[in-house]
Amino acid sequence: MPPIIKCFYIFHFLPGSDSSTAAHCRYPLGMEDGRIKDHDITASSQWYETTGPQYARLNREEGDGAWCPAGLLQPSDTQYLQVDLGQLTFLTVVGTQGRYARNSGKEFARMYRLNYSHDGQLWRSWKNRLGNKTMEANDNAYVSVIKDLHPPIISRYIRLIPVTKMPTTVCMRLELYGCPWHDGLTSYSSPEGQLMMPPGYPIASLNDSTYDGAHERRKLSGGLGQLTDGVTGQDDFLVTRQYHVWPGYDYVGWRNGSLGSGYVEMEFVFDKQRNFTSMKVHSNNMFYRGVKIFSSVSCSFKPRLIANWETEPVEFRTVLDDRNPSARYVTVPLGRRNAKALRCRFHFADVWMMFSEISFQSDLYVFFFLQINEISQLLNTSPSVTTPSTKDQPDDGNTPILIGCLVTIILLLVVIIFLILWCQYVCKVLEKAPRRILEEEVTVRLSSSSDTIILQTPPVPPRVSQMDHPYERVFLLDPQYQDPAGLRNKLPELSRSAETSACGGGYAEPDVTQCTPHQCFQSSVPHYAETDIVSLQGVTGSNMYAVPALTVDSLTRKDISVAEFPRHRLLFREKLGEGQFGEVHLCEAEGLPEFLGEGAPLPDRDGRPVLVAVKQLRADATNNARNDFLKEIKIMSRLNDPNIIQLLCVCVSSDPLCMVTEYMDNGDLNMFLSQREMESTLTHANNIPAVSLSDLLHMSVQISSGMRYLASLNFVHRDLATRNCLLDRRLTIKIADFGMSRNLYSSDYYRIQGRAVLPIRWMAWESILLGKFTTASDVWAFGVTLWEIFTLCKEQPYSLLSDEQVIENTGEFFRNQGRQIFLYAPLLCPPSLFELMMRCWDRDIADRPTFEGLYQALRPHVVQ
Repeated sequence: MPPIIKCFYIFHFLPGSDSSTAAHCRYPLGMEDGRIKDHDITASSQWYETTGPQYARLNREEGDGAWCPAGLLQPSDTQYLQVDLGQLTFLTVVGTQGRYARNSGKEFARMYRLNYSHDGQLWRSWKNRLGNKTMEANDNAYVSVIKDLHPPIISRYIRLIPVTKMPTTVCMRLELYGCPWHDGLTSYSSPEGQLMMPPGYPIASLNDSTYDGAHERRKLSGGLGQLTDGVTGQDDFLVTRQYHVWPGYDYVGWRNGSLGSGYVEMEFVFDKQRNFTSMKVHSNNMFYRGVKIFSSVSCSFKPRLIANWETEPVEFRTVLDDRNPSARYVTVPLGRRNAKALRCRFHFADVWMMFSEISFQSDLYVFFFLQINEISQLLNTSPSVTTPSTKDQPDDGNTPILIGCLVTIILLLVVIIFLILWCQYVCKVLEKAPRRILEEEVTVRLSSSSDTIILQTPPVPPRVSQMDHPYERVFLLDPQYQDPAGLRNKLPELSRSAETSACGGGYAEPDVTQCTPHQCFQSSVPHYAETDIVSLQGVTGSNMYAVPALTVDSLTRKDISVAEFPRHRLLFREKLGEGQFGEVHLCEAEGLPEFLGEGAPLPDRDGRPVLVAVKQLRADATNNARNDFLKEIKIMSRLNDPNIIQLLCVCVSSDPLCMVTEYMDNGDLNMFLSQREMESTLTHANNIPAVSLSDLLHMSVQISSGMRYLASLNFVHRDLATRNCLLDRRLTIKIADFGMSRNLYSSDYYRIQGRAVLPIRWMAWESILLGKFTTASDVWAFGVTLWEIFTLCKEQPYSLLSDEQVIENTGEFFRNQGRQIFLYAPLLCPPSLFELMMRCWDRDIADRPTFEGLYQALRPHVVQ
């Protein structure tokens, strides 16, 4: 084996699996800002030199303002605009415009198709999850239309093909969004997925429906599909993250014995030879339905595609779990083996095996040295000779050249080693250095979970290279969530130090005129007044409520005001989430209405078990966590409001400690709204789930009422959002605190070292910069929650900003120089209501409305 140098790619693994990993990979790739060069943009034809492909840049007006193919575009034509991205890229979003040309252009494309290729030779056609190849584009020449790709594309070359139904002139401008595909996987091969037809359950089609390779003799080969689309399946494989698809859609599954062996064989081919660290396989484990993670796996390696498989495979045996039915990632160590292709055999542990994502962690394997004997041969010397003789070594004139090459290689090696050590040093420094709010204007990257967004105003040109933001695969590395105090390592400005800062000292709001954020952060910025507030970190990872210090006495009483419920009457149905020391389960409680008696806040179930949420303390919880759990019970027992989730009973006579709270049939408000459209003739005709404007206003009033109640008790929620609002069949809302503990919403929280921490997109600027949580900061979050409601939760707040840019934007609120970025006005939102939202986001805390004022302002809009 020759000496080598390995170039390392650093991956940041994020927790949880929201509906799409693509939400973390939505950076502009360089059409608008010029990072994609003119020679990388080509076309099948052009009308004039001034409408060539180099002018197809979104929001740019050079030349005649766009790319226009020659002549009238006919319905049968295949004109295309081609972009070479320079490397394999995970493409998630496409933005298009027509030719505006300073109000002189009127040409645009109403539809288009996408073709893509890894090598520029073999081209594939993109189609959505329902098989449609055509995407709707523009209906005028100047407005940007942004389309999400479901599924995303992994490719280097992209062709955009305008489509028309009648002869017309077409012009287009373009931006592509995504990030580099550093996994390096170019294709995988496997048996086709199969149908599962269990008695009493819906038929589950477990095929790889988005696979783009060959499909012959029940074998998939040469392509990529659902196992690399960034969407992880849920615990129940029949429940899908996509809308209008069949049960089992998110998984590829096989039945034991159907393949003629006790295993599923898959082959993986990569762009280059790599040094493999591990493989991560997201597997279903619904064991009571005959589905389990694989019992073992054996992986063989091939250094080159034309070589034979190496004889010594890597074998790994999993630890099977018959107690927790949750889907999970299984990490398979690959022992730093070098290969360009892998063949893995996954052995069955039960009747069925199902995967939703497979990914690899590896380093590029690069040779910088020749073997010493090869160098010796080049120099025509023997490795054992230390002082060559001029008689034995002929002087053919090539020796100086060869020595020069060798010296160049050695110098290159020294430079690379220096760069690696320097990068490691910089990384360590950055871990310790304070995060500072940038003085320069905030940059914007596109990020949206909705299919279509109309941008009426030109976006700010991005200044950040896509190379700074590689595609981040989402893995369930660790269900634990870090306490907000851990932010000190990432954001030292949230330090709890009580020392006087350069901004005026104490815990008062800093005066903008006294120092810049840089100066403030260089000093010790206080967290919040410990004498004013007591923070309770829920054991399931949630900040339940921050309560006034005057309630400490009530927290230390030994009595618990709710009844002890028989533990054996709680029947497990589903795990909703988990935290560092606890879990949240959806359970059925038998006989709960009779146990609680009259006046219990429970729906009429006609004697059937009642759905409840059960918070359970883990057996390995610390004493501090146990005490916090009891404190949380005592706090929850104090709350009694129609719009606040209520503690019903407890199980604390024996371990594990449990608290039983209400749970609503319609789940959380975020999921409820994201699966609906606004009520219209179309929704009625097609039986599409819908909500009305009156429904949205009614929800808003209920949330303001519940928060008004908490504010009257001086309770600060700290995590108000639609994910923390539960909804019953009558659209009654109750505010809860499960959001942070649910893997589904992990991307809503700012992460440190792979753990969710703070919901920064919902937090007021003073909460992010100063750690100051008050009722006024809850009002800010209420404004964001209203924005979620009136966008039907179709996208994340500040979806145009990365997490870091959200923090940078808070610095603009701090400086208050008119450069801060606000959430846009939702199309469904009445102007007066958006004005109310804007008041919630007032820079000055004292100028924000109270929850009483918000309730009184919203209530008249609801039809009684």
